[in-house]
Amino acid sequence: MQTKSTFRQALSLLPFIIFLILFLGTGVVTGDFYAMPATVAFLIAAIVGLIIDRTHNFEKKLTIFFNGASDHNILYMCFIFILAGAFSSVTGAIGGAESFVKIGLNILPTNLLIFGLFLTSAIVSISMGTSVGTIGALTPIGLSLINTTSTSTPFIAIVLAAIVGGAMFGDNLSFISDTTIAATKTQGCSMRDKFKVNFFIVLPAFIVSSFVLIMLTTNYELSVHVESFTYTDFINVLPYIAVLVLAISGMNVFIILVLGTLLSGIIGFLYGDLTFLSYISNIHFGIGGMLDLVLLTLIVSGTVELIKVNGGLDLIIRTIKQFVKSEKGAQFGIAAIASAVDICTANNTVAIVVSGPVAKEISDEFGVDPRKSASLLDIFSCAWQGIIPYGFQLLFITSLAKDAGLSISPFDIIPYLTYSQLLFVFGSIAILIGFPKLRKQLS
Repeated sequence: MQTKSTFRQALSLLPFIIFLILFLGTGVVTGDFYAMPATVAFLIAAIVGLIIDRTHNFEKKLTIFFNGASDHNILYMCFIFILAGAFSSVTGAIGGAESFVKIGLNILPTNLLIFGLFLTSAIVSISMGTSVGTIGALTPIGLSLINTTSTSTPFIAIVLAAIVGGAMFGDNLSFISDTTIAATKTQGCSMRDKFKVNFFIVLPAFIVSSFVLIMLTTNYELSVHVESFTYTDFINVLPYIAVLVLAISGMNVFIILVLGTLLSGIIGFLYGDLTFLSYISNIHFGIGGMLDLVLLTLIVSGTVELIKVNGGLDLIIRTIKQFVKSEKGAQFGIAAIASAVDICTANNTVAIVVSGPVAKEISDEFGVDPRKSASLLDIFSCAWQGIIPYGFQLLFITSLAKDAGLSISPFDIIPYLTYSQLLFVFGSIAILIGFPKLRKQLS
């Protein structure tokens, strides 16, 4: 009887396996890990999950699936995705990202330009909530620096690594990034609390990476032409600053994103060429860009609920308990699950959405603080995302470099991705020494 029950629990995990086979298998066969849309792969996996469940009738299975998809936290997360997309689109349309780049690179001295790229990339990414968008905004500046300084492979790799490293730093910490939203909602903590814990874990990696970049580029005569900034540029970045300040203050993220989108629109009307129709169009475009992620989240959540009801998550917990005997062990388990899923999917948001429910069960079982589990999910998935050669970030930046006539591959850049490498080191140290020390929160 016990064997039959265990088999049923193991069988309920088949949707996860189907998803990985479809997503990873297509990537291996085609050489393109983004050829199979994650939403389609998980939709097929969800259908398999509905078919293999023999303990409930079809109507009951659908009810279980929709109950999981319509969970309060899941719908909350989906609406935040939508609002974040609208904010990012409108603020990008008024030139907020470009203004940040101009201000950052004009302020820093010439001999610190590579560090300046790293720092500016981090700030822009925190503000925009997207590593890919940041890479797109900063890479033309980096390519200009390469063309005026040196086109040697090591220098190209250092410059591009600085941009990717900063982008992943911001992606991990931003209040409006997909990863932060997914990590906090699946673990049940506030964005502000997660930010505080996450920030102190990754800060040493950022500081050490900064020094390494400065040391690596001391022998280069750096020069780049960056357009001078004006007072309008300071105005253009106000929505980003407002969102960051309000988020740290603890204001509800719904209100923050609505206010940020309104502020961006007002600035665009007064100081740019934004019209009411273009404003609405940009909001629509931003929402549209998030719909795939929203659909994926709903499908994954429904599938996970099916797996949970059929005992799949219990089986995972029992298996992990055979190897994990402490809270620290549970934290390493959470880091390992997030890492494994990101390596397989090459998408840190998908990695968190998929591994989040399992991480929550582990956290509850072993008493891991939700702030720490959310941070570990985000840190380790971002670390892998910024370093795997088939991840979109490295593929995108090398593609931009090749379009500019430079010969570079992801494998050339990986040795210089100091920040992503140090995330593993300091993330592991934070688990081992119990850093940062957290006070128990009242329920």
